[in-house]
Amino acid sequence: MQPSAAPDLADLAHTHARAGHWLATATATAAVVALAGLFQPGPAGATAGPAAAPRPAPAPEATGAGYPLDCGGGAVTIAGRATGDLDGDGNPETVAVVHCEAGSGTPPSGVYVLTRGKGDGDPARVVATLVEPGRLQNVTGLAVRDGAVHATLLGYSSPDVPSCCPDEKEQVSWRWKGGAFVRSGQADARGA
Repeated sequence: MQPSAAPDLADLAHTHARAGHWLATATATAAVVALAGLFQPGPAGATAGPAAAPRPAPAPEATGAGYPLDCGGGAVTIAGRATGDLDGDGNPETVAVVHCEAGSGTPPSGVYVLTRGKGDGDPARVVATLVEPGRLQNVTGLAVRDGAVHATLLGYSSPDVPSCCPDEKEQVSWRWKGGAFVRSGQADARGA
C-alpha cells in the first residue's frame, strides 16, 4: 500500500473543536445578531426619522371661515363643499359653495377656496374666490378631481328671466397654474 500524500487529519490542530473555540464562535454570533437588531426598521406605520413622509393635514373646515359675502346681517349657508389637493403641496384644500340664507327664492352663490388657518385652532382662510356672488349665478355639481375644481354654473341671460328658472348653463373648471386659478369652461344656453 502506498502512503497518502495528504497530512494525517489527526495532526491538524484546527480540526479538533474545543470548548474555547465554541465559546468564541457563540459570542461572535450573538454580537452580530444583537447589532443587526439595532438596525432593523421600526414597525409598519410608525413615523421614524427624517426619511418618513409627512402625513397630510386634514382638509380645512368650511364652517367658521370668514367669507367675503355681504348678507346684511343674515346668516351664511354653506350649500356644498369638496376637498382635494389643488396646488400640489400634498395637503388638501376645501372648496365651498356659499350663499346668504334666504327664506325663499334662490340666492346667488359664491365659490371660495379655503386653506388651513395660520395657527393651530385658527379657522380656515379664504385664499381665492372662483365665483363672485355678484355674478348672480347658482352652483351645482361641485367636485374636486385630478387637482382641479369642477362645477356647473346656472345663470340668467337677462334681468327679465325669473330667478326660479335660470336659462344659461356652463360647465367650468379651475386649475392652479402659475400662482393663480385658471378657469376653463363651455357655455350651454338653454332656451326658455
